[in-house]
Amino acid sequence: MTMVGTVESLWRFPVKSMRGERLREAAVTERGVLGDRAYALIDTDTGRVVSAKSARLFPEILNCGAKFVRSPQSGDDIPPVHISLPDGTALRSDSPEIDRALSTHFKRNVALRRSAPDDFTVDQYHPDVEGADPGGNRNTVVPQKLGSALFASLGMASPLPVGSFLDVFPVSVLTSSTLAQLTRHQPQSSFDVRRFRMNVILKTEPDGFVENDWIGRALEFGDTVRLNVALNDPRCVMVTLAQDDLPRDTDILKALVRDNRIQLGELGSFPCAGVYAVVAASGMMRIGDKVALN
Repeated sequence: MTMVGTVESLWRFPVKSMRGERLREAAVTERGVLGDRAYALIDTDTGRVVSAKSARLFPEILNCGAKFVRSPQSGDDIPPVHISLPDGTALRSDSPEIDRALSTHFKRNVALRRSAPDDFTVDQYHPDVEGADPGGNRNTVVPQKLGSALFASLGMASPLPVGSFLDVFPVSVLTSSTLAQLTRHQPQSSFDVRRFRMNVILKTEPDGFVENDWIGRALEFGDTVRLNVALNDPRCVMVTLAQDDLPRDTDILKALVRDNRIQLGELGSFPCAGVYAVVAASGMMRIGDKVALN
């Protein structure tokens, strides 16, 4: 084993595409960080899952906050969440008025749900960035299957159960080395961790996109958690969007196309940052945990 760094920050996102919670420790189960993407909105007119990937339809969703009313516990039901809207409105997920209030805010008919449809699909906006989409889509919206529906469409076994709101794999990991590399090449942009919406940020010392070399290997955290690194994490319009104090910046995606475009099997060449992983051993992950690569 080789020591590669330490856990710098941990995140979970109680409601898909809303602001996340920064944690001191996180329970990691075979389904990922406990409570991560536990809820999402469904566009009831289309049946599609609401995502910041649908940038033109739900431009403010990244500025909505979501926090659990109490910390989720393994073996218990997922608790309700507090949701804060950009206009200052405070809501609870277990309120009978939640769907009406969210529909009013977004000016679309939406419902907050705990389980994704079997045909988990989002309306994916592809910005006008050359090379960002291997399908050649630019400045257009196309339906995109995610979660178990994506793997079913590819004829592959899914690492996610039906009903999960996670996009592709249970856990996502990004290194400080990747963020530093991007910043060196493009100092005018802010490569803030919030743009990437990862579960785990590792403090690493080497230069470059170090996690590109981890595919097919295992990361061991402290004495318990073990993640098998499965795939580079392809990036989309979400990294470019304005949120909180971060401005809209299409150059973020252009930098990834220029500096870290990777061929992902037969799927095509994607701009990537970070990696996806499956959970080989569950347990608690904590800030400061030493991380080894096996």
